[in-house]
Amino acid sequence: MNKQNKLISIFKQVEDPRSHINKRHKLIDILLIGIISVLCGAETWKQMVEFAKSKEEFLKTFLELPNGIPSEDTINRVFSSIDSNQLENCFIEWVNSIADLSLGQIIAIDGKTIRGAKHKGKKSPVHMVSAWACENNLVLGQVKTDEKSNEITAIPNLLDILDIAGNTVSIDAMGTQREIVKKIIDNDANYILAVKGNQPQLLEDIHDEFRFSKQIEINKDEDLGHGRIETRICSVITDFQFIEKQNEWENLKSIVRIESIREFKNSDKEKETSTRYYISSLNNDASYFQSAIRSHWAIENKLHWTLDVGFSEDASRKRAGNASQNYSVLLKIALNLLKNEKTEKQGIKGKRLKAGWDNKYLLKVLKIKV
Repeated sequence: MNKQNKLISIFKQVEDPRSHINKRHKLIDILLIGIISVLCGAETWKQMVEFAKSKEEFLKTFLELPNGIPSEDTINRVFSSIDSNQLENCFIEWVNSIADLSLGQIIAIDGKTIRGAKHKGKKSPVHMVSAWACENNLVLGQVKTDEKSNEITAIPNLLDILDIAGNTVSIDAMGTQREIVKKIIDNDANYILAVKGNQPQLLEDIHDEFRFSKQIEINKDEDLGHGRIETRICSVITDFQFIEKQNEWENLKSIVRIESIREFKNSDKEKETSTRYYISSLNNDASYFQSAIRSHWAIENKLHWTLDVGFSEDASRKRAGNASQNYSVLLKIALNLLKNEKTEKQGIKGKRLKAGWDNKYLLKVLKIKV
């Protein structure tokens, strides 16, 4: 089947959770209505229905819709009951089918709490851990965990379902665990992992290395703009003297220190400084680590920030069943489609508006031929 039909053919594999009685609408039609309406700006089940009704004749050019547009209750019930693991596996298969991933790039893994899913003042029941391909600008996959602290168990599950071979995985300090390091290496990938107080002995050893080592490679980078000057000094050591139990961190080859100094022009704000530490299986120079570590923050700026500002994910109140998790997949499908439509030179918000207004452009974004 050609690439233009992948969106439909792959998501047809999701099993229908409904009984056969009174099943008036096809599951793939409901899924595509969800994807397309979210892509074009819908944020609630009601808005999905209203959008689909306004585009019914257009949607019938590639969807069956044997009984017209499903109701708000039907859409809510279906997305609340679809098996989230199945939907996420289809999402990953779809990404692999449309993407030509560049080898050697940074795959950033990080978690995000869906705050709008709070219920009666309780903590949010939904915390998503996602993988972002920094060079290709693609969400590669996601897994759900009930609490932020459970990222330690969620990350290995995500690594198991992704194809990370030949790339470099970057994770914040939560993911700096021996088992996660081993999982990355076993999957033929490299790692750059932040080190903080949750690994106190390793952090102390790294401090000693930078205190006493006479073989430190340094790269300095200055960034001027937005009324400030930011200086980042990246220091790398590859010849260790003080790392205890070094062999427990599989393939450990480099330790890295990033010192950041932020000064503000025409302002009374005091100078800001920070120091961060990392371990890596790579034996690269300081300029590489300077760039690679900055790339990791793309998952905050290009994924999490966009989901909140461009798609209002934090405002979403979807709570029933699997609704929050499945809606998060819809957002990431829409984001991937919009990020990788290159002909329209404007931001996500503008692309969403244009897709909602212009059927030809919407088909181009969806990669569907009619």
